[in-house]
Parts: sequence; C-alpha cells; structure tokens
Amino acid sequence: MSTKGMSLFEKRRRRNRTALRARAGGRPRLSVHRSGKHIYAQVIDDAEGKTIASASTLEKDVRGTSGANIDAATAVGKRVAEAAKQAGVTRVVFDRGGFLFHGRVKALAEAAREAGLEF
Repeated sequence: MSTKGMSLFEKRRRRNRTALRARAGGRPRLSVHRSGKHIYAQVIDDAEGKTIASASTLEKDVRGTSGANIDAATAVGKRVAEAAKQAGVTRVVFDRGGFLFHGRVKALAEAAREAGLEF
C-alpha cells in the first residue's frame, strides 16, 4: 500500500504496528493513545478482537487531576497493569502507535512495567 499523502504520524503508527505483529507471538498488546488533555491505555487481544483491560485519565479516581502530565500517565500505567493482571495477563507487547517513546508514553510504559506487566 502506498504511503503517499500520509502524515508522519500515520507512517510511524503503521511501521510500529507491522513490527508488533511480527514479534507478538500471540501476546496481547498494550495500546496507548494520548491527546492534548488525556491519556488512554488498553490491553487488546487481537486474536479475539476484544479489549481485556483498560484505563484512562477519564476515570473517576483520576479525573480531578490534569490528564496531560507525566503523573497522570504514571497513574494510568499502574491501573492498566493491575487490571490486566486481574484478567490473567502478565506478558504483552507495547504498542505506542505513532507516538514517540518519550514523556507521557514512556512514563506510562515504565509504570506498567513496575506494576508487573512484562514487555
């Protein structure tokens, strides 16, 4: 498929997703999306097409603080890791989408690792 006319973000997202499929080995993926105000994370089983666990800064416990900072991303990383472990998932592949592994995305990943997810 041609990449002509695609944004750099879309090209990075596609390149990242293709590499993930090659090395996933049947593991679910921890997908991250960040907007200007919030950050979202979900563990997705691509074989069944279902979301196993999710967390975001829109949840009631986190909603009072700003969702656009590293502290909020850390809280979301911990929450999604705990929810995944309750669902019986401990090993995932990290899908950063088209976002660079820096700042909030990196903070979320490190918090999820500390909370027990392996990737």
